[in-house]
Amino acid sequence: MRFNGPTIAAMLVLSGLAFAGCKKNETNASAPPPATSPAAAPVTPAVAAEPLTAESVFKTRCSTCHGEGGHGDGPASVALNPKPRNYTDPDWQKSVTDEQLKKTIVGGGVAVGKSPLMVPNPDLAGKDDVLDGLVKIIRSFAPKT
Repeated sequence: MRFNGPTIAAMLVLSGLAFAGCKKNETNASAPPPATSPAAAPVTPAVAAEPLTAESVFKTRCSTCHGEGGHGDGPASVALNPKPRNYTDPDWQKSVTDEQLKKTIVGGGVAVGKSPLMVPNPDLAGKDDVLDGLVKIIRSFAPKT
């Protein structure tokens, strides 16, 4: 299989391997030496982590590929083949159960016989409130009849 630049970039973004989360090499000679005394260390207030919600997960993880409107037209979708699911498709909405959606979200596309480009979210396993909320968001894209 041959990959082009945009495909590789999309795979890095989707797999969470983008540089934003990389740590600096501790053996790097240009890194400042560690503080030698507690008085030398700056005092920073503790910052509470943002609570994990369905809305925050959809915005930061799902909409990248599926788009904010659920059309499968997120910024990363340009480099993906097959294209991400269009949540506004009424036939697809009728064909999938809530439990199938949850299994796909947690296990990724491979877990349900779909594209491996749909990455898994194992950190959401057991977080029923977040999964139920994500299903509700996905269902909200169904055309109103």
